[in-house]
Formats: sequence, structure tokens, C-alpha cells
Amino acid sequence: MATAAGGVAAALSPLSGRDYLSSADCSAEETSALLDLAAHLKSGDRRIDLGNRVLGLIFTKASTRTRVSFQVAMARLGGQTVDLNPQVTQLGRGEPLEDTARVLSRYCDVLAVRTFAQQELVDYAHWATVPVINALTDLEHPCQSLADFLTMREAHGDLPGQTLAYIGDGNNVAHSLMLCGALLGVNVRIGCPQGFEPLPGVLEQARSLAVQGAAIDVIHDPREAVRGSQAVYTDVWASMGQEDEQSEREQAFTGFCVDEALLEAADTESIVLHCLPAHRSEEISPGVMESSASRIFDQAENRLHAQQALLAALMGGL
Repeated sequence: MATAAGGVAAALSPLSGRDYLSSADCSAEETSALLDLAAHLKSGDRRIDLGNRVLGLIFTKASTRTRVSFQVAMARLGGQTVDLNPQVTQLGRGEPLEDTARVLSRYCDVLAVRTFAQQELVDYAHWATVPVINALTDLEHPCQSLADFLTMREAHGDLPGQTLAYIGDGNNVAHSLMLCGALLGVNVRIGCPQGFEPLPGVLEQARSLAVQGAAIDVIHDPREAVRGSQAVYTDVWASMGQEDEQSEREQAFTGFCVDEALLEAADTESIVLHCLPAHRSEEISPGVMESSASRIFDQAENRLHAQQALLAALMGGL
């Protein structure tokens, strides 16, 4: 274990002091090592004490799993968290972002930002002098994808060559799954209706990052997308900020519900994933949600372990 731990620490040492704004901000080796460290932390084989470091949470969007998992992860690393809700700070009264980022860098050792626009996150990273983590934007959700692939690895072993089928909107979650999957050698198929594809630039980027022959594909037939896959993944059809499109999207996504019939086309040992919150009977059936194939709540737990590994790496606590 000492040798393995030393190898993980060596692989992750370049992350110290860096930002994590996108799944593509890590190399293939660093991404794999983050999953190794997360697994060691989860099993109790590794303990890390960061010595009372402070995480600042800047969340302008609602959150349950991301907020709580970051807080608990920081506590398990011996640190503490300051919740910087814009509604109760000067951010909510129009203080310039560049001022806020520089001031918070004097108080906190790392910032996790959950906001609508990726550019706002980029601006925080530009002005802050401590690492900045993407806790979800309109473009990506990279911390989620780390937990997702950790869950796949727990279920089926080594990731290269496995296939993940994502059924739904080509949104921020889909973007991070493509990028992170490509770095881990996982085939990622995005099954979506016409007009709801991932951004072409992200698709191209993921294909350029792919290792070990991983294929990143967009497929408009949900049964074809899940055929033979080791994991079937879905997300809500209308993300935060798209609520006024709900009825239109329900029509567009007819046939894209992950239900028992669709799951039959996947591998017999396929697991079911959902980043939550879920709308039962819309993007996923209640039966599949509660089935023996579901690893949805293991996946939710793994947010904690993946983010604990990420925080430790970015703050040089290895």
C-alpha cells in the first residue's frame, strides 16, 4: 500500500495550487490517480489532515449533494467551510467579482463556485490567488463526473474499454462525462433527441483527449445508445434555468425515459446512474430507480470521496 500511495501522490503532486474548472484540466494520469486516492480515502486505507485549512463555498444556485459533500469532505480533511451565500454577503449587493475573489483569497485556502455562467467561474480563477473549483456551471459539472466513474469502477473494475450510455439532454453533465470518460479510456455515448446534442466544441475536445481507443459518440436512438453498455446514466430533461421549457422538453424527449424496456438493451450487468435530483416517471422510471441495478445512492456518496481527494490534491496535502 505504501508503494501504491506513493505513486498516487507523485501523480497528483502537479495539481497542487491549480484550479479545477473543467474535467479537461487534469491529464489522463491525474484523473485516474484522483479516483485511486478517492478509493483509498473511502476504504479508510488513507487518511489526510490538511491542518485547519478553509474552504469557501460561493453558490448562486441551489444545491444539496454538492454543498453537503464539500462541507463533509473538508471536515474529514481536518478543515472547515465558510458558506458564502451571495444573498447574505456583499456579492448580492453588487460588489465586483474581482474584489470579492481577491479578498476571499486572503481568508480561504480554496474556493468552490457554483454559478450559472462558466465565464464567471473563469473570472474567479483569474482574480483569486487560491485554487478555484467548478462546483457546477452551465458548461460543466466536473466533480460529478469523478464520482460517476468511481462508481463505475467499483461495479465493473478497470475503466478502459467500458461503455457509459448517457440518455438525455446534452448538458453540463454530459459535457463532463465525455471529457472525463475520454481521459479514463471509457467509451461514452450521448443518447439524445435531435437538437439537444452536446456542444460541438466539447465533443471535439473530448475526442481529442481520448486515450486507449475510447470512442465518444452522439446517438439519436436511445436503444442503440444503451446497447451493450456497462452503465446507463440519465439526468433531468430541464436543468435549472430551463423550467419554462419543461413541457416542450417533455415532448422532445418522448422515448428517452430510462425504464425497464430501455434497460433490457444494455449489458445484463449494467448499472444505472443519475446525478440527482430525479423526476421519477419522467427521465427515469420508479422501478429502475429502485432496482438492483441502481447505484444512484452509491454515486451520490462518492461525491464526498472524490471531492475529498480533489481538495487534498489542490491544496498539496499529499
